[in-house]
Amino acid sequence: MKATEAKLLDFLKKSPQFVIPIYQRTYSWTAKECQQLWDDIVRSGENDNVTVHFVGSIVYVEKGLSQVSHQAPLLVIDGQQRLTTMTLVLAALANALGDAEPVDGFSARKLRNYYLLNPEEAGCARAGWLMAMHADSVMGVSPASTLRAA
Repeated sequence: MKATEAKLLDFLKKSPQFVIPIYQRTYSWTAKECQQLWDDIVRSGENDNVTVHFVGSIVYVEKGLSQVSHQAPLLVIDGQQRLTTMTLVLAALANALGDAEPVDGFSARKLRNYYLLNPEEAGCARAGWLMAMHADSVMGVSPASTLRAA
């Protein structure tokens, strides 16, 4: 196993899709955990001395090498709660932006296309997140349900 440090947005760009196996626990963050994360985000953004914030580790498996026309999804083993919450924060930010572009190059469309969707695909494959219903779905069979962050 190899551990590497990565910025969250760079990690989200690593693959157009993340697969969460069914054996992972269901999403269980409450308002308390979400409020703590939000407070951390605001505190980091308001303080010029805070240049990074550790969100926690994310353990994943790359299913194989990417091909020219297809990039394999990442199988998330640990960290799905944090990853899900952060994509929900990005989705909320994209919704709050609407058609506005407060900073040049920063728009709801770009947030969705860079971090939340797989814009080159259609149907279930377009969603950035897949909830695998059984082991076969992790190995390439279409998943029975999809969790869309946006």
